[in-house]
Amino acid sequence: MSKAGREKNTKNKAKHSKLMAQKKNKKKQEEALRKERLKAIIKKTKEQ
Repeated sequence: MSKAGREKNTKNKAKHSKLMAQKKNKKKQEEALRKERLKAIIKKTKEQ
């Protein structure tokens, strides 16, 4: 017999998906920031 009421574990799955998305976005943002910093350093050294 199936469980009556709302689906099992839906709340936790949604929360987990949200947290994983945050983690992925944070990593992507940090990588972009790092690339920008490297570009700035390279540009500065070329000018000198």
